[in-house]
Amino acid sequence: MIKVLFVCLGNICRSPLAQGVFEDLVKKKGLQDHFYADSAGVSGWHRGEPPHELSCRIAEKYSIDITKQRSRPVTTGDKFEFDYFIAMDQSNRSSLIKEFGVDPEKLYCLREFDKTAGDMDVPDPYGSNLASFDDVYKIISRSVEQFLNHLLKKIKL
Repeated sequence: MIKVLFVCLGNICRSPLAQGVFEDLVKKKGLQDHFYADSAGVSGWHRGEPPHELSCRIAEKYSIDITKQRSRPVTTGDKFEFDYFIAMDQSNRSSLIKEFGVDPEKLYCLREFDKTAGDMDVPDPYGSNLASFDDVYKIISRSVEQFLNHLLKKIKL
């Protein structure tokens, strides 16, 4: 089983969406026995909170339910538990290395898998409107799909 942790700042906007998109894609491909996903934040600001209301609304728009997720902070133990860490931006990536000791070999920025990206950061929609959350969903969706394709090639599934 390959374990993937999606990471953003507070674990209420971007990383819950990424986890939901990944889990939905894995389920649609019948690969649930091969992959496990979770999400976390480099801060503990929103510990125990559900995803942002607009993240939930956008996920629901695309028939994905993320309402059962709860925010949690990254822990130093995660570096032993997960095979891949997918940061939503360069700042999260840096925190994962410096604060949590994550091996850079296990770490990617999600937009590394987005062929249309001019920037490696998934914009943080916190404080924005529904349209911004929808834009972020689209970035995450195409990036997660390419990330899963990368994994499938790597493990030859």
